[in-house]
Amino acid sequence: MKILDWYILKRYLGTFFTMILLFIPIGIIVDLSEKIDNMLEHKVPVEAVIGYYLDFMVYFANLLFPLFVFLSVIWFTSKLANKTEIIAFLSSGVSFWRFLRPYMIGAVIICLGALAMGLFLAPKASQGFNEFKYSYLKKGRKVQETKNVYRQLNDSIFLYANNFKPLEKSATNFTLEYFNGNVLDTKISAKKITFKDSIYELRDFVKRKVLENEDILEKAIKKDTVLPFNIDEFTPVTYVAETLNYTELSKFIEKESKRGSSDINRYKVVAYKRWSIPVSAFILTIIGVAVSSMKRRGGMGVNLAVGISLAFVFIFFDKVLGTLANQSDFPPVIAVWFPNISFGILAIYLLYNAKR
Repeated sequence: MKILDWYILKRYLGTFFTMILLFIPIGIIVDLSEKIDNMLEHKVPVEAVIGYYLDFMVYFANLLFPLFVFLSVIWFTSKLANKTEIIAFLSSGVSFWRFLRPYMIGAVIICLGALAMGLFLAPKASQGFNEFKYSYLKKGRKVQETKNVYRQLNDSIFLYANNFKPLEKSATNFTLEYFNGNVLDTKISAKKITFKDSIYELRDFVKRKVLENEDILEKAIKKDTVLPFNIDEFTPVTYVAETLNYTELSKFIEKESKRGSSDINRYKVVAYKRWSIPVSAFILTIIGVAVSSMKRRGGMGVNLAVGISLAFVFIFFDKVLGTLANQSDFPPVIAVWFPNISFGILAIYLLYNAKR
């Protein structure tokens, strides 16, 4: 790698990490100023607050990763352009494509880091972040379905509960039905069901085995048994997909698809974003170089204004389409990848004009 490559690559990575180190403390201060009253009111332990903000740093960095990349490229490339260093590079016989190479190397490094963060670090941080939020700051806020819960475990097993209590790991007016094709085979019901030590305790237990000419009934005041589901999967919390690594998330989506979950699009959006966010590093790097590589009369301010505007348009499309996919039948893969595809086309156009 030549001097030019090292010079640009160090500036790229240095600016990117400096941007993160500057914005994360600001994010922590803003978040703390909003939540300090709630924390004091609920007497949140200091160690819990420290753990929350350690998770917050990873969560915040992963959330705003595309914005950090974009602003970093525009910032230091604009400084190169204002000092006429880019003109000097290109005048020495270096082609624009050759000038772009260290940017792409930097984008690969950042992309791999973002991929590792999204697949492994961010899920763990998201779990701690959300658990703290709903345990201390949003007590009583509904994070999962608890009334009239209906679940399809697979093609032949269905369950229903009138009132599910996640903290107590119990449910009332419980029904579990086994079907053979479209015909009911077995029905289990209980006034109350409680999960403890890998065993389900059923109160006012009734089991009906449906035969061709008669039904076989089994009744008991209390029945301890094993059932084909985990109480924690009865009604997953709304943020469950964010807390799973990619392997766990893939298996979870497959299982929820078979169960006919109404939140399957939400889970798929999270899974697709694990890959789309790192890819955006390349696209936003190219756009950033194309926008800021020319020296403008307004200086860095114009480049930053254009860059920030494009960044917020990108985030707007990402959030709006993600919400649309979560709350409708809009295809999640289109919702997640449309910003990258549309901005990828924009990147090619801007790069062609910048090269000219």
